[in-house]
Amino acid sequence: MPLVTYRILGPGLPPRPTQMPVPGWGGDAKPRADGSHQQPWHCQPFSEGAKYGIEILYPFEQELRVRTLDGKVSLEADWGPDPENGMNWPPFRPFGDEFYSYQIALDLKCPPGWGVRMDAHPRYFVDLSNETPLAVPAMLRTEWWPMIFFIIFKAPPPGVTHVFRHGEPFVQAMILPVEAEIALEPMSEEEAAERELMARRMHEARDTLSAGTRWVSDSNTVFDGTYRHLSRAAKARDPQT
Repeated sequence: MPLVTYRILGPGLPPRPTQMPVPGWGGDAKPRADGSHQQPWHCQPFSEGAKYGIEILYPFEQELRVRTLDGKVSLEADWGPDPENGMNWPPFRPFGDEFYSYQIALDLKCPPGWGVRMDAHPRYFVDLSNETPLAVPAMLRTEWWPMIFFIIFKAPPPGVTHVFRHGEPFVQAMILPVEAEIALEPMSEEEAAERELMARRMHEARDTLSAGTRWVSDSNTVFDGTYRHLSRAAKARDPQT
């Protein structure tokens, strides 16, 4: 597990492991039961993916609203006088007509071989109001970059408003190897046959694996706990899984 250290260079709130509050952007505290509406937290792959990172919180008391007007990004906030702390003021600025930037006053340091990938916060993908900002992915090699940096956001489409509120997470940092040294090739016939056999056995045993967990949502979508049961069994067998 890599140790990541941080320092805050100006107005800021400490980063933290990404949280998925319920009730909150993670959904309502509705059970997995017939007639319930499906919630983000009901899906284990999404929950595990969403919490696999560090979230950065909007530090300013001033609410920022971002719109696109006449083809150009509009940044609307009552920032007040420049605090003269050496940082850009206002901290958000247009970046061309279709994007905008934020000078983040946070320095994250990863160990050698690791970097920080800035990305959209997972609440963006479940926010039906479309208010959550959309950060553009970027990989920072912080081992040798100790300076503050800019996060770039895509401007919202016409009719949509991005809203930044004090204390709300607005971007997620993923701690990843800086080089994606991945070898990709088709499966061998033996490996493909083994996977197909696993899939068939799982399909045949699905009623047993999901016993007591099948439910139908209010949108007539069928859910069951097969994945959760298998995940729990795998973790019990190998805690590193």
